[in-house]
Amino acid sequence: MNIITKEIQFHWSVVQPLFSIRNEKEYDKAVATLNELIDEVGTNEKHPLYELLDTLGTVVHAYEEKHHPIPDCSGIEALKFLMEEHQLEPSDLPELGTSDTVLEILEGERDLTVKHIHALAARFQVAPAVFV
Repeated sequence: MNIITKEIQFHWSVVQPLFSIRNEKEYDKAVATLNELIDEVGTNEKHPLYELLDTLGTVVHAYEEKHHPIPDCSGIEALKFLMEEHQLEPSDLPELGTSDTVLEILEGERDLTVKHIHALAARFQVAPAVFV
């Protein structure tokens, strides 16, 4: 075995466990590593670890799709869930309008507009499709 193969083998033994997520413990470790990479790399595509971040994100996403599927729900149901998770009241969503407007949206009396959807996606850092 030459020196290059030995070096690759050494480094591969360190990162390989991240690329074969078989259970929740390995998933939790991969997510923790992914979060550290996001903190370090951000969106800097020129960072030396960007490709690792991108690849690990793909692996984690594939595991989540298989083991943690997101149930189908309406945009309003997603909004209600996010409000509950973030302990928000209608008055905490001025990007949708007044508290009365938010209540009308939550009760299905008024639809979310494209402007609302983009504002909510930015606020909760999710894809706009969540609210469609």
